Amino acid sequence: MVEELGHEPNGYFWAGVARRLVATEAPLLESRFGYDPEGDMFCAYGEDQAALEALGELMNGVAMDGSRMRSLVAAADEDGFDFDD
Repeated sequence: MVEELGHEPNGYFWAGVARRLVATEAPLLESRFGYDPEGDMFCAYGEDQAALEALGELMNGVAMDGSRMRSLVAAADEDGFDFDD
């Protein structure tokens, strides 16, 4: 589905999803963890377990719901957001 939306489903794309979700849906998570994407993998890291769990829930919601993924990517593309994929 990610490819159908014009993106490469790599670690950088998922880091973009995480950044977008934090910016638009959970700004209180900003700066509570770091991102470490690579070509085949995405990782968020830090010592704030609650923040990491909250990010995981947000990302799981997008990964498991096609309409939510489509909406997130469409809104991000409309805003000129760069998933860096």
